Amino acid sequence: MHAMSEPPSDTPEELREAFRRAFGVWPRLFRAPGRINLIGEHTDYNDGFVMPAAIERSVWVAVSPRADNQVMIRSSNFPDAVEIELGATNQHPARHWSDYVHGVAWVLRQAGHNLRGANLFIHGEVPIGAGLSSSAAVEVATALALLGNSGLTIDRAELAKLCRRAENEFVGARVGIMDQFISCMARSGHAIFLDCRSLEHRWLPLPEDVSLVICNTMVTHQLAANEYNTRRAQCEEGVRLLSRRLPTIRALRDVTPEQLQCYAAELPTTILKRCRHVVRENARVCEAAVALQQGDLVYFGRLMRQSHQSLRDEYEVSCPELDLMAALAEKQKGVFGARMTGGGFGGCTISLVKSEAVPGFQCEVAPAYAAKTGLRPQLWVSSAADGAGEVA
Repeated sequence: MHAMSEPPSDTPEELREAFRRAFGVWPRLFRAPGRINLIGEHTDYNDGFVMPAAIERSVWVAVSPRADNQVMIRSSNFPDAVEIELGATNQHPARHWSDYVHGVAWVLRQAGHNLRGANLFIHGEVPIGAGLSSSAAVEVATALALLGNSGLTIDRAELAKLCRRAENEFVGARVGIMDQFISCMARSGHAIFLDCRSLEHRWLPLPEDVSLVICNTMVTHQLAANEYNTRRAQCEEGVRLLSRRLPTIRALRDVTPEQLQCYAAELPTTILKRCRHVVRENARVCEAAVALQQGDLVYFGRLMRQSHQSLRDEYEVSCPELDLMAALAEKQKGVFGARMTGGGFGGCTISLVKSEAVPGFQCEVAPAYAAKTGLRPQLWVSSAADGAGEVA
């Protein structure tokens, strides 16, 4: 949640000690990772396909029980403490960072989980606004902490659904299920091929000699929340218009590229562009899963490149800095593909790079980007990480 930096090697111990100083007791500790998405952007809320992987940056939540019905929330990343009352009537978002925590407590109680009061101390290593899903990591880590503190357990897929509901209904961001699902379900060394309608999924192993290189443009997507909801509404309008010809469709996931081409003339230009991205992106994800299983990283990289171009030209959620970063990455030796990852309008690119080529990639891309933008990017090499859980 703060700027991307190397976490302390003894993060769990430091957090436990910080919690003890703040609340006078030793806590239990939970963590949930951020994520990148290799391909499949803006498809999840259209019931489509995605291919995310968890990253080696997490949100950590330390927790201890309280005797009353309050949840006291503190964070190492923000100065202000927040207190909420479990079960209070007329609970509303405060348009504050704590809404992600409050929303999770609210939705868990709505689902019938009897939560105990809790002291929470949150520490985030996932930068806000970088497209790495810091919000879902906060939600999942908070949910596990509140449930664990109350002696409750829950199915991981159900947990992902509830966290998504907190963001949809309490925070007010109409996100899909991908971010919460990967944070809950990730497996080290693997991406997940996920059907966002059925939640059917399979883990796809990533080659051991390939690294994920995340490049933070240092441009934050302040437009993203409003534009995200606008894009979703545009997709829903596309479904409404297409359903006059295709009455069985429920989402853009149900439309084939051939059907969209057939009825393209009946859609306004902007709506057509949004639909074209989603329909073709779903097809790309399915092709990418086959390519990864067959070890064809060259074709996989080509699909990543096509995805970025579509996000730039059809969905219009890129920005000059993201386009520059992706273009610089594509020029480097050992790079299979690069694209923006996340909601857009800034944030990060993800590049699939031969591990032996990573040092050269870092030496070339960072200074070239800085020279053209005046911004100092942050480059970070990651493996695909495990999903959320309690830290011993």
